[in-house]
Amino acid sequence: MTAALLLVACSNPGIVKLSPDTYMLSRADRAGIFGNSAALKAGVIKDANEFAESQGKVAIPLQSHETPVYPGHFATFEYQFRVVDKNDPEAKRTSLVPRADVVVEKTEKISADVRTKDDSEKKSDLYTEILKLDDLRKKGLITDAEFESQKQRLLTAAK
Repeated sequence: MTAALLLVACSNPGIVKLSPDTYMLSRADRAGIFGNSAALKAGVIKDANEFAESQGKVAIPLQSHETPVYPGHFATFEYQFRVVDKNDPEAKRTSLVPRADVVVEKTEKISADVRTKDDSEKKSDLYTEILKLDDLRKKGLITDAEFESQKQRLLTAAK
């Protein structure tokens, strides 16, 4: 009789009310290394959603915490959620906000050597562009007037 009472006390507690609209559901996968953590999580979230739907509402995830299976410990998944009306603006954004267990801040100055095109590159590009225009003029594809006009445009832009 004592062994049966002990097993009941160690079972999954089901949905636990934390505040008027906030609940927690936790579960352990007792299959050990043969367990399926994805199925464990999916089952817990499914049960939370069904609980909310039974009240005509929607489950809004707040946070989750999982521990993997390791020797002497079963995998567990804890899910905290709020139950809100379907018309509640929060019901439209239902994603878990990742929360860090530990926050490490590091502030440091960094410097970067940013280089832009220097004048020699501009002159080289300008020279190349004028040569292209001259080639077009020599092939008769543009007139002398068009050549001069485009050359002046390039020279003005280069200043």
